[in-house]
Amino acid sequence: MSDIFYTYLLPTAIITGKSLFLIVLLLVSVAFLLLADRKIWAAVQMRRGPNVVGAFGLLQSFADLLKFVLKETIIPSGADKVVFLLAPLVTTVLAISAWVVIPFDNNLVLADINIGVLYILAISSLGVYGIIMGGWASNSKYPFLGALRSAAQMVSYEVSIGFVIITVVLLAGSLNLTDIVNSQSGDLGMLNWYCFGLFPMFVIFFISALAETNRPPFDLPEAESELVAGFMVEYSATPYLMFMLGEYVSIVLMCSFGSILFLGGWLAPFPFLDFIPGFIWFAIKTCLLFFMFAMVKAIVPRYRYDQLMRLGWKVFLPLSLLMVVLTSSYLVLINHFSNNL
Repeated sequence: MSDIFYTYLLPTAIITGKSLFLIVLLLVSVAFLLLADRKIWAAVQMRRGPNVVGAFGLLQSFADLLKFVLKETIIPSGADKVVFLLAPLVTTVLAISAWVVIPFDNNLVLADINIGVLYILAISSLGVYGIIMGGWASNSKYPFLGALRSAAQMVSYEVSIGFVIITVVLLAGSLNLTDIVNSQSGDLGMLNWYCFGLFPMFVIFFISALAETNRPPFDLPEAESELVAGFMVEYSATPYLMFMLGEYVSIVLMCSFGSILFLGGWLAPFPFLDFIPGFIWFAIKTCLLFFMFAMVKAIVPRYRYDQLMRLGWKVFLPLSLLMVVLTSSYLVLINHFSNNL
């Protein structure tokens, strides 16, 4: 009996506890980042934003949560009820599942697998199914058009993100996210070849992440002026909340993923700042990227759909593919010269 406890029950209990702690921490963080997003948008437009519920409006996100949970869930009479309710659940579960491989600090990760990059790419690719399911199950033309837009948009920009990640993986020599961060450490801190050589890839990754998460100015699947809120138009109450939650969890995931690939993750920007814990640096870098996401939403007008597709296939795809060729050529030459010395 003791062997069963220490072999199966105890590890399962530990993993379950860690998973619940990660989910709670993630959801609370998303609540405050959502408030920050609304505050930044309001500041750009010279207004105050949420400021009534709690001190400085800090409890606004929790009040919105309570409002959505207590509202009645309305399902259209012609909808496929099972798929209609399953779609937001799929979106939320997939968005949260991707966080299990994100390292918050050295040895502070739920699952430190050797193919962490492939895992995140696979989960983010599956995320489109929740949107397609929601648009199709609504049995209405506007949600269906929004879902089709989202599928084309996400698939298009996943190609560019994939090539961008390949350049980082080639230089790091590993698909493990912890190894990728450790490969960026050096005497100069962030002032290394990651910061300068891969800066064009960082720009492509950032813009592609906006499109991947349906974030303005690429929020075409839910363009209010054209599709009346897109694939979510028939949703209300908790299912609508789950769609929005999955979207913001994916946004924060892309911010943290970008900080790991290009900004050193939990590493201090400069060696003399090593006394600050690594998870604090990770949080600062993630929040910095989220602030950039929020500013883009506030100041950049929405693209047309043809502009969106042209940017992805005719600009980002050739540039990212060219960078893969240059990076691989550089590594081959370095390896050739090192072997001859």
